[in-house]
Amino acid sequence: MATTYRIAVLAGDGIGPEITAVALDVLRAIAPRFDLEFDFVPALVGGCAIDAVGEPLPAATLETCRQSDAVLLAAIGGTQWDTLPRHLRPETGLLALRSGLGLFANLRPAKVFPQLIHASSLKPQVIAGVDLMVVRELTGGIYFGQPRGIFTTETGEQRGVNTMAYTATEIDRIGRVAFETARKRQGKLCSVDKANVLEVCQLWRDRLTALSAEYPDVELSHLYVDNAAMQLVRAPQQFDTIVTSNLFGDILSDIAAMLTGSIGMLPSASLGESGPGLFEPVHGSAPDIAGQNKANPLAMVLSAAMMLRYGLNQPAAAQAIEEAITAVLDQGYRTGDLMSEGCTLVGCREMGNLLIKELSQ
Repeated sequence: MATTYRIAVLAGDGIGPEITAVALDVLRAIAPRFDLEFDFVPALVGGCAIDAVGEPLPAATLETCRQSDAVLLAAIGGTQWDTLPRHLRPETGLLALRSGLGLFANLRPAKVFPQLIHASSLKPQVIAGVDLMVVRELTGGIYFGQPRGIFTTETGEQRGVNTMAYTATEIDRIGRVAFETARKRQGKLCSVDKANVLEVCQLWRDRLTALSAEYPDVELSHLYVDNAAMQLVRAPQQFDTIVTSNLFGDILSDIAAMLTGSIGMLPSASLGESGPGLFEPVHGSAPDIAGQNKANPLAMVLSAAMMLRYGLNQPAAAQAIEEAITAVLDQGYRTGDLMSEGCTLVGCREMGNLLIKELSQ
């Protein structure tokens, strides 16, 4: 008897529909081998939702996601929506989706594939063997803190305000996810803050240090965010698992992304305490290449693999997809963002077909 999973599919904007089609084909191809069945339920989010119903996260979409076993999201946004009021922009829909699903932990792996080591702008000896995970707090910090806004002072001058705030409970729960993640990896956790300047970060450091007593098998270290950014570029092999706040994680995970040579190779998972997780590529909607069969679908396919591993507890199926990607890269096939001398250029659909061929063998 096959195990059936209901998957909410949010293809979104730009290259989203193209890369989603590839990921769903790969999941359909892998399903029989592992006795799985998928019920894919499409829903609107982001710019396409704004165009269709006038808001970036329709209530029906959130309900579809809540009733699913996992949520697979491609990409949202585009310049045509940039002039809308903030509450109507595509990005607001994504923030509301994370909040509505109670997703507080974002896991972003950054792994250097040996076949792509020359795609990075850094020297091969600097990035060889890099395999790190950034655990980012997702629903607190400066992106959600109150008060926020642009106000007029008593003297008539405009003043912009955002508030960076964390409770001990919020810090502890992301800390536990990070310690558990490090425990499954190499047992090293680096907490990144700015405790020398920000009180909220002093509390962050205090709580992580207190939590470490519960995880004697995990080695905890601390770095200030400016030094962490420098070390990620200078000597990234030193890192295993990094845990940090929403704002710092947003920046550091993109730095980590470029170690790999292409943001088009990076998946992510967002998890809550219960309910479905959200699985999405790190890259954006790339409207400049949308509809041209140029997009790299591998981050989306790797996000589907993360869904299998972290959301559906199907690690063998996840590994089969990851091995298929490695095999296709070994054969020298590359999308434009990964292209290098001696390799064969393929489009989005062709890359998907190559993966399916590999999975069928």
